Amino acid sequence: MIDADSLAIFPIDQWIQDGVRWVALNLRPLFLAIKWPVENLLGFNDHILHATPFPVVVALTLLLAWRLASVGIAAFSAISLIAIAMLGVWNEAMTTLSLITTAILFCALIGVPIGIWCARSDRVWSIVRPILDIMQTTPTFVYLVPVVMLFGVGTVPGEVAVVTAAAPPLIRFTNLGIRMVEHEIVEAGLAFGADRRQLLWEIQLPLAIPTILGGLNQTVLTAMVMSVVVAMIGAEGLGLVVLQGLGRLDVGRAAVGGIAIVLLAMMLDRITQKMAEPKSKGASPLLEAVRHLLRGRTVGDRFTEETIPAAAKQPV
Repeated sequence: MIDADSLAIFPIDQWIQDGVRWVALNLRPLFLAIKWPVENLLGFNDHILHATPFPVVVALTLLLAWRLASVGIAAFSAISLIAIAMLGVWNEAMTTLSLITTAILFCALIGVPIGIWCARSDRVWSIVRPILDIMQTTPTFVYLVPVVMLFGVGTVPGEVAVVTAAAPPLIRFTNLGIRMVEHEIVEAGLAFGADRRQLLWEIQLPLAIPTILGGLNQTVLTAMVMSVVVAMIGAEGLGLVVLQGLGRLDVGRAAVGGIAIVLLAMMLDRITQKMAEPKSKGASPLLEAVRHLLRGRTVGDRFTEETIPAAAKQPV
C-alpha cells in the first residue's frame, strides 16, 4: 500500500522558509522604508486620540456621525463610546481605533488606485485577481509569520498585517464599481469630448462611489477582525485585552474586550454603510450633461417607438 506522505517530493515549506529569510536579510532597507510612514502616522493618530479628553472624543464622533450618516447613528455612536468607557477599556479602544483609522487610510491609498488600474485594464485585472484570491482565502494567522520575520513584533507590524488583510475588498469593489458604469454613459461622455482623465474623475468615479464605499465598509470590518488577531504578535488594543483574558482563562476580561470590539465595529459599520448610500447631489457638470442627454434620448426614443407608429395607423 502506497503511503501518501511518501509522494511528497516538493519541499514547498522549506522553499518558502528560505525565500522569506532571504528577503528579510537582503531587502531590509525596503521594509524599513515601508515601516517608517506606518509607524509615524500610527503614532500620530494614537497620540491624538489618547491626548483628546473623553467628552471631546464623544462630541466629535457625534458630530461626525451626524454629518456623514444620520442622527440615529450619531446617537448610537455616542452611546457606544460611553459604554466602552464604562467598561473600563477606553485607552485600549482608542489604541484599536487609531489602528483601524490608520489602516483605512493606507487601504484607501493603496486599494483605490489599484482598483482603478484593474478596471481600466483587463490584463492587469487578470494578474491581480488571483493574487486577491490568495490574500482573501489565506487564513489570517498565516499573515503573522512573514510579518514578524520582516518587521518584527509590536503594534506597527500588526498594522502592516491589518492593511495587508483589509485592502483586497476595497480593490475588488473599486474595480467592480467602475466596471458597472453603464456603457451608454461612457459613450455619451466621450461624445461630449471627455478625455480618459475627465471620464474617470467626472463620470466613472462619481457613479462608482457607492460601490467603493461599500468596499470600504468591508475593509473596516476585516480590519476589526485582524485587530484581534495581531494581538498575538504584540499589537496593543482591545485584541490584547481578549488575548489576556484567554491566556488567564478570565472569561469576564475576554468578554469585556469582545463587547468593546463589537460596539466599535458596529459604530464604524453603520457610518460607512450610510456613506455608501447613493446620493445625487454634487454631480459634476459633465455628468449632469450626460444624464440630460440620456434622458432626452430616452424621451426621443419613446416618441419614435410609440407615438409615430400610433400616428402612422391613423387613416389619411
